[in-house]
Amino acid sequence: MVQLIVTPEKSLADSPVWIRAFGLTPSQPVTLYSSLIDEKGVKFEARAFYRANEAGEVDVKEASAVGGDYRGVCPMGLFWSLKPENMFHRLIKRDVMGSPFHIQISLFGSFVLMPSAKDTPLATCSLERWFVSPGVERFQIKEGRVRGALFLPPGPGPFPGVIDMFGGGGGLIEFRAGLLASKGFAVLALAYFAYEDLPRTLEEVNLEYFEEAARLLLKHPQVRGPGLGVIGLSKGAEIALAMASFLEQIAVAVCINGATTINGAPLRFQDIYIPAIRYYPEKFLINNMGALYGRHIIGDPQDEAHQDSVIPLEKAQGQVLFVVGEDDHTFNSKLFAEQAIARAKKYGKNNCTLLSYPRAGHLIEPPGSPLCVCSWIPRCPRPTQWGGETEPHAKAQEHSWKEIRKFLELHLGPAGSSNV
Repeated sequence: MVQLIVTPEKSLADSPVWIRAFGLTPSQPVTLYSSLIDEKGVKFEARAFYRANEAGEVDVKEASAVGGDYRGVCPMGLFWSLKPENMFHRLIKRDVMGSPFHIQISLFGSFVLMPSAKDTPLATCSLERWFVSPGVERFQIKEGRVRGALFLPPGPGPFPGVIDMFGGGGGLIEFRAGLLASKGFAVLALAYFAYEDLPRTLEEVNLEYFEEAARLLLKHPQVRGPGLGVIGLSKGAEIALAMASFLEQIAVAVCINGATTINGAPLRFQDIYIPAIRYYPEKFLINNMGALYGRHIIGDPQDEAHQDSVIPLEKAQGQVLFVVGEDDHTFNSKLFAEQAIARAKKYGKNNCTLLSYPRAGHLIEPPGSPLCVCSWIPRCPRPTQWGGETEPHAKAQEHSWKEIRKFLELHLGPAGSSNV
């Protein structure tokens, strides 16, 4: 009897899953096929072709895929190689508290490229991928000017506090905050434009808003001070670096594929004004799929004319971790990080760490997340290229996620216990 076993059937979205098939004939060709429907009704799917071993088994921890969406031994390949049926669509979990992603794993008794109604699987399993662990609580934040969502781990705390931000698409994205809370951090997923009554576009970065958010988080009785962490991706990374440079509340910053200059919108904080380097939209390149390659639209950070826009990292009192994908199609993130680190060292600072990943793209997310090479973002007339190659990007996500959590705990103290 053919069996397909997937363990665990319920897990956090960043946790590994073990897939095994039994009862096959020796050397039988099989297809393992994964699929999910996201919250917008878009189907994502992946497949890998295997041959059963002499015992009639396929164990993805040991077996090498001969083809499909990946090759080789890739235990989590059916997750990080998921691709949307609709082009230019990014997989994002919005309702992190109310439901998981439901993923179906099917086993076919031959090499099946595109399953149809006539292809009956030998076995199927369903599993749930959650973005919060049991006991994590979410609180909507609308206090003063601050808008976002606070995630608290189970237990009395206090927990190390982290502010979590995403990029130039605006709005509020919560999946990373939910996962970090599941690891024992108190996390404020912070919106800064295009959300509720915040400005629809980012005309200026007023750092006093982010200072207000930091103070709000620090005064919570379940948040352990005296310092906070901040993690940001893209524009959020740029702001995170500015927060580390100017705000006394920030003890550690994690900057994922961001600029180290102020771009597009100027920064203000008290009597400080940092002008923005303007974008050069005429330098966009359009690929053969009609998507935008924007790596050249930001002014050269080495240009003398742009030095007033460089974020003064030498002012940072805490630690900074730069996480960069070397195939980032949005910024030359590695160059930005290297220049910032060189500037800090020139001022006698050794508070920066660089994690650089060859062939990884812009959207470095928690492990198991599918690579999004290109997607639509709000207010952009064409899809945006993000870059990256599937397997190297997946490895970058797995490694960086562990290192980010270690870095936060090293400089904020140990996270709380959680059910993971």
